[in-house]
Amino acid sequence: GFFQSHAVEVELKDASNATCLYANWMMKFLITYETNSSDYKTITMDLPSNVTHNGSVCGSDTQPALVALQFGEGHSWTVNTTKNNESYWADMITFTYNTNDTAVFPDAKRKGPVTIVAKDNTPPVQLNKVYVCHNPDFIEAENVTQIFWNVTVQAFVQNGTVSKKEFRCRADTPTAAPTVPPTIANATTAPTTTVSPPPTTPPKPVENPDIGNYSLKSGNKTCFLATVGLQLNVSQDKPLLININPKTTIADGACGNTTATLKLNDRNSSLIAFTFIVKNTSANVQKFYLKEVNVTLLNHLNGSVISSADNSNFSQWDTFLGSSYMCRKEQTLEISEDIQVHTFNLWIQPFLVVENKFATAQECIADSDLNFLIPIAVGMALGFLIILVFISYLIGRRKSRTGYQSV
Repeated sequence: GFFQSHAVEVELKDASNATCLYANWMMKFLITYETNSSDYKTITMDLPSNVTHNGSVCGSDTQPALVALQFGEGHSWTVNTTKNNESYWADMITFTYNTNDTAVFPDAKRKGPVTIVAKDNTPPVQLNKVYVCHNPDFIEAENVTQIFWNVTVQAFVQNGTVSKKEFRCRADTPTAAPTVPPTIANATTAPTTTVSPPPTTPPKPVENPDIGNYSLKSGNKTCFLATVGLQLNVSQDKPLLININPKTTIADGACGNTTATLKLNDRNSSLIAFTFIVKNTSANVQKFYLKEVNVTLLNHLNGSVISSADNSNFSQWDTFLGSSYMCRKEQTLEISEDIQVHTFNLWIQPFLVVENKFATAQECIADSDLNFLIPIAVGMALGFLIILVFISYLIGRRKSRTGYQSV
């Protein structure tokens, strides 16, 4: 369903039938909710084609403009836009989703509408300009991530005509000015020479990702700890390797007694969610393991979907509850035929964190094999050295005897 989100277009008119607000954009929502089995599930909610905007108002000098959307089985989204004498800006976003919609929220534990309020941090825009942002933008609040792209909006339209002057978001602004060729007036003619083409060099291999430290809190206490380097492998016409940058990555999620989810948003259009489950909940000895991984990848140039996949059939990173899990070796998680997640120097504890510290770690088999081989190699080297010393001793003693017999 990730590829099915539809664009929304809203054009409001005032009493004189002149356009007072225009908006055209695309958006979708990532929502984490609790199921009846006390598990947490993350779903993607797309906008259908039949969205209404009842209750939207143009706004005035004393009243904010309001865009109000209604869609699906009881879902709604609104944004307030305020202005002064020079500019306008989006203020608060209110999103309500209805877990009674069983097609979207199967087996939801909490029934009924849930409302999330978030602050829109879009900078002020001059009154005579239209705001444009093709790159995706993310707003996170509680258990909901809102994704926007291909945005064109102007509130408080002047003279009934949408402006042709654009205010581009920072993500759309080029990072470097284009190279300007010399004009005819200052160009000089260089002597013709034969230049050999530069030697072909192989592409530089992608380096391992930086290691990030992530945590979640429940109240004032840390409930989830993770240290890991992450790399996405996306199969397209050419394989695409993407390193997740921990400096720009925001951690979000939910801690529970039997289910915990860590959601990572690297602000470069990559969203990764890891869900852990406690098994043998009725036994004296309990374990946790990785159950599900969800990956969403958007094109940072135009907001289009590159790929999205979910795998809920994992049973990896298995260890005792109250312990942590560690694997320094590179591991590969197969999310789908087109998406893989590579982990490096993993150390994770999704349950029973005490005093913000990792508990004793259960190491993966790859690390255990390495730890087992090191003493064997050292022992073999020492044994070989002893044999060399013994052979040297025998040779020396034989020479000594030969010398005595000659005398």
